Amino acid sequence: LARPGPVQPPGRPPELRSAGQRERGRGRGRGRQSEAMAASAAKTVRIGGYSAMWGDIPMASAQLIREGNCDYLIGDYLAEMTMAILAKQRKKDPRLGFATGLLQMLNDNIKAIKEKKIKVVCNAGGMNPTGCRDALLMLCAKAKVDLKIGAVVGDDITERIPELRKEGVREMFTGEAIPDVEFTSANAYFGAKPIAAALAEGCDIVVTGRCVDSALVLGICMHEFGWRDDQYDLLCMGTCAGHLIECSAQCTGGLFTDYQAEKWDNMGYPIAEMSPDGSFTISKPAGTDGIVSFGSVAEQLVYEIQDPGAYQCPDVACDFTGVKIEEVGPNLVRVTGGRGQPPTDSYKVCCTIPDNFAAISMMLIVGHDAAAKARRTYETVLGRTRKILQSMKMDDFEETRFEALGASHFDPNGDERTATEVVAKIGLKHKDKRAIGLFHRESVCAGVSFAQGTTGFGGTGVSGKTSEVLRVFSLLIPKSRLTCEVVVGDARLPVAVPTQGGYAASGSERVVAVPAQAPTGDLERVPLLRLCYARSGDKGNLANVALIARKPEYLPVLRHVVTAERVKEYFAKRVNGDVVRYDMPGIGGMNFICQDALGGGGMSTLHSDPLAKTFGQVLLLMQVDVPKSWGLGQSPSSKL
Repeated sequence: LARPGPVQPPGRPPELRSAGQRERGRGRGRGRQSEAMAASAAKTVRIGGYSAMWGDIPMASAQLIREGNCDYLIGDYLAEMTMAILAKQRKKDPRLGFATGLLQMLNDNIKAIKEKKIKVVCNAGGMNPTGCRDALLMLCAKAKVDLKIGAVVGDDITERIPELRKEGVREMFTGEAIPDVEFTSANAYFGAKPIAAALAEGCDIVVTGRCVDSALVLGICMHEFGWRDDQYDLLCMGTCAGHLIECSAQCTGGLFTDYQAEKWDNMGYPIAEMSPDGSFTISKPAGTDGIVSFGSVAEQLVYEIQDPGAYQCPDVACDFTGVKIEEVGPNLVRVTGGRGQPPTDSYKVCCTIPDNFAAISMMLIVGHDAAAKARRTYETVLGRTRKILQSMKMDDFEETRFEALGASHFDPNGDERTATEVVAKIGLKHKDKRAIGLFHRESVCAGVSFAQGTTGFGGTGVSGKTSEVLRVFSLLIPKSRLTCEVVVGDARLPVAVPTQGGYAASGSERVVAVPAQAPTGDLERVPLLRLCYARSGDKGNLANVALIARKPEYLPVLRHVVTAERVKEYFAKRVNGDVVRYDMPGIGGMNFICQDALGGGGMSTLHSDPLAKTFGQVLLLMQVDVPKSWGLGQSPSSKL
C-alpha cells in the first residue's frame, strides 16, 4: 500500500506556488503550434472539479475560481434521470433541454473566469448542447464579456431507435429486444477527442451532450499535452484523474468512511494537477475543510468501476489494478500506475423508456412488535386492494415492496423483532395509476382501524404521489455509425474518432494478488470498519462495493475472511445474483460486484437504496476474526 514517504510531487505543493509560476507553466497557445509545444513543455495543468450533479451548490465553483489557482474547471451535470427530464423539457420547448445550472454558475463568475483566463469544460449540454451554447453566448453578450464557446454534438440517437429495432439490436446486459415503445431519450457516451478538438479551436467554454464523465479531464489533457489516440497509458491516467474529481467533493472527504476526522462547513473541492507523463496530484484549496488522504482518494478510485482491470471508456480501456496513491504532503496525494489498452469499437448508448406507474408511501408505527404490525398493515391493505382490482377486472400490480426501515432492514446482523419504531415504506408499480389510487384509498383507515401506534409525519406528511416510471435500457452501437462534431461559431466541424477498437482482455486476468492468509494466534472478533475503508455505488442493477485495507498487514487476512461467497451470503436478502471479487493490489483493495441487487436499479426500482449507496457501510458492519495482537478490539468506533 502506498503511504506517506519520501516521494515528492513535481514542483512545490499547489498552495505554495505563485500565480506567476503557474502562468509560466500553462502554455496557453492555440491550434497545432500549441499542441506541439504542449507535447514537449515541462508544465503542469491544474483542473478543478466544481459539480458532481445538476443542482450541486455554487460554493464549489466560487471557491475554486477564487482560491484554487486553476487553469480549467470541469462540471458533471448528467445522470440517466437527468437526461430523461431534459428530453421532456426539449419536447415542450426546443430552446430547452440542457442543465441551466451552468448559466447560473457563469452568471455568478463570468468576470473572474475571464480575468483569470480559466477555461470551463462540462456536459451541461444534455439533450441540447447547441441550445446551451446559444444561451451562454446571450449571457456573455449581456455581461459584455467575450468568450468563445463550443458545443459537442452527435450523441443523441433517439430518432434512430426504430432503425436499430429493425436491425435486431438488443439490450447489452440482458439480451432484451428493443421494446416497441417511444423512447424518452437515447444518447451515446462520447469520449475526449471532441473536447480536445473544441479546445484546439480556442474555445473558452466547451459544453457536451452525453459523454463519459472522466472525458472532461482527459480531453483537456489531450489538448494541453498533445497526447495521441494510441498512448493508452497516458489516456488511462487522464481518465483516472477525471474519474477521481468528476464527483467533486467525493474525493476530498465527501462520503468518506472516517467522516469524524473532518468538518464539512467549508468543504474543499478537488484539484487535479496533471503532468505530461500522466502522473498527477490531488489537492484542495488551502484552509478549506474536508480531507485529501490515501483513504479519501482510494475510496473514490473504486467508486462504480466494476472490473478495475477493464474500466471501459470510449478512448481507452483502463486497468486501475496497479494504481498507487501516495500521501506526499498535507492534503496532497500523488497518483501513478494506471495502464491502458485499446478501447472497444462501440459506444455504449443509454436510453430511457416508460415503465408503468409507481408510488412510494410511508407511515410511522411505534411500540412492541413494530415491524410485525407494519408488515400486517401492508399485507391487509394489499389484500383488500387486490380483491377490488379483481372485481373491476383489472390486472394485479406489476410489483409491490414492503420495507420496515429502522428495523435492521439493511443490517444483516440485526433482528427486526427488537425494533420499537419503524417507518413502513410501501412501493407499488402498476400499468394503470388508478390501481395505486385504490391502494392509497384503502390505506387511509390504518390509523384508526389497525395497529395502535400508527401515525403520520405531521405537516404536509408524505404524499405517496403516483408518477410515470422510466427505466434505463442500454445498448451498443459501432463507433463508425456515429458522427461526432464540434459547433464553434457558424462552423460545424467533424471530429475523426478511432473506430477500430482492439480491446483484448481485462487486466484483472494478469493480477497477482496478495496470498490469502488465515488469522493466527489469539483471535478476537471486530467489525470490518476497524480494518477497512469502503465505498459503494451502482451500475444499472449491479451493486459495486469495495474494501481497502487500512494497513498492508491486514490485506492477507481480509482476502481470507471476506470472500465472494461470504459477501453473497451476507447480502442474501438483497443480492439475488452472483458476487464476483476483483483484486486491486496497488491500493490494497478488493472490489465486489453484486449482480441483480437493486430491483432493476436507478429510476425504476422500488428499493430504498436504488444507487447502492448503503452497501459499503453495511459491509463494514460484518464481524471478522483477527489477531488480538493487532489491538483492534478496544478501538472506539468514533476515533478510528
